[in-house]
Amino acid sequence: MGALEQKFLQLSWKFHPDNFVNASEQERELSLRRSSELNDAYRVLRDPVARVEYLLGIEGARKEGEHKQQAPPELLEEVFELNESLDELREAKASGGDLSALKARLESAEHDFQQKLGEVDAQLQAAAREWDAALQADTATRKKIMARLNELLNRRSYIRNLVTNLYPESGH
Repeated sequence: MGALEQKFLQLSWKFHPDNFVNASEQERELSLRRSSELNDAYRVLRDPVARVEYLLGIEGARKEGEHKQQAPPELLEEVFELNESLDELREAKASGGDLSALKARLESAEHDFQQKLGEVDAQLQAAAREWDAALQADTATRKKIMARLNELLNRRSYIRNLVTNLYPESGH
């Protein structure tokens, strides 16, 4: 990340529009376009998830959504319980029942899934470091790491969707 920031700052100065004030219209437009592209690239590359998605995309290896709607096996029981709690909450709302215990359960589930999201993010960052270290490795090693990155991105997407779907129900 330090090298990325250093290169970004170096190129930012090189392409900064202030350096092209007396240049031709075409050179000024090129400077603006390059400066904008550089900012976009830096924004993507410094965000761990966006960086992995981008790197897999340029490798032609991003396989989003192959099993996206299926809960990761280790989460099946928790997702089942969550869906039951959501159904109970909807029923209680419709019948005017007591919502406090159900909301507390949902908030607890939300906390658990937020924690799982943090764990997946840590695993994703570790796998990304493994990818960086394997840039000169053989194709089989790189494909294995890419498959792991895809799996983690899909798991992250699934958990993030669960958390997002909890917000309106748990009252946040």
